[in-house]
Amino acid sequence: MCIEAAAVAAKARALGFNMVGFIPAHPARRLDAYLRWVSQAMHGEMAYMARPDRVARRQDLHTILPGVKTVICVGLDYFTQHVPAALAHDPARGRIANYAWGVDYHEVMTPRLQELAHWLAAQDTAVFSRVYVDTGAILERDHAETAGLGFTGKNSMLIHPQKGSFFFLGEILTTLEIRDQAAEIYLQASTPSSHPPISCGSCRRCLDACPTHAFPQPYVLDARRCISYLTIELKGWLPPALRPLMGNWVFGCDICQEVCPFNRFAGQTSEPAFYPLADRMAPPLLDLLSLDEPGFQHRFAHSPIYRIKRARFLRNVCVAAGNWGSVTAVSPLVTLLADPEPLIRGHAAWALHQIGTPQSLAALAAALETEADETVRRELAAT
Repeated sequence: MCIEAAAVAAKARALGFNMVGFIPAHPARRLDAYLRWVSQAMHGEMAYMARPDRVARRQDLHTILPGVKTVICVGLDYFTQHVPAALAHDPARGRIANYAWGVDYHEVMTPRLQELAHWLAAQDTAVFSRVYVDTGAILERDHAETAGLGFTGKNSMLIHPQKGSFFFLGEILTTLEIRDQAAEIYLQASTPSSHPPISCGSCRRCLDACPTHAFPQPYVLDARRCISYLTIELKGWLPPALRPLMGNWVFGCDICQEVCPFNRFAGQTSEPAFYPLADRMAPPLLDLLSLDEPGFQHRFAHSPIYRIKRARFLRNVCVAAGNWGSVTAVSPLVTLLADPEPLIRGHAAWALHQIGTPQSLAALAAALETEADETVRRELAAT
């Protein structure tokens, strides 16, 4: 059975998605680039990116869903506002990436995609579909570009020429054939056909603005140096050489998007769930340093931040506090030297070394006398 693309697009828009496109379930156009990226170990500790079974799924979508015919790509804007300069440039505050200011996008988008999949099944009970929101072994940005939702920028982000890059992606793989009567290509509801794909041209603002030099060349991101990877995906110890370059980012990073000229077109999302919750843009570091486990769970419930858990988040906060360098952070950092989590103790020690007051150095020496974890001991003893 076939269904008209316009009907599916209308249903997707009714569910709140403001971008939608359709493509045949063919391999991603830049599959070779992904394979080179993995072979060069630029995925860092994201082992799921290189697992043979996941590679096989990215190479052939039929491995995920036998009989798949169509990929439905949707987008949902999440931009709400620019960070006020007084917050953005205050080293006493911990910066949080725009996408994490509100409710976890998985909780917003997944139920809606599931509803769209159920609607597809209602058109034909023989239809099978799989729903993904940043979770499946598919090259979603590449597929979304093919579906007309934007073009790939030099920062490897998907950029819509009229919206910028502040939008989430989701996909449905389905055995249903979706047809556009007007042409062989699939409907590109978010990008008019009169607007041909464009590129970054000679602009390299994103490449030059990255404080950790995470772009070895245009269109290639070395995740091992990316602040978003370091603060979210990396589970263990932050590389000491990169810590001073991370500034006050405690969850994610928006720098390569903030400097992108196309993001001057970003409009406010109509999705209320993505608007910032209380003190979510750039909360005071002193408040974050004092978070115990119940406090963390209460503050970040239903937030993307909750997914990395307290130890990783406080690790990031400690580094931001060390980069701040204020004596007012010494007392809470000294308290964290006794935290149950070695990851927190070690990064608190690094921060205290950065501040370097007599009180902080005395606390480090005292902690070294009783610390049993060897990695933490190295941080405590570092000069």
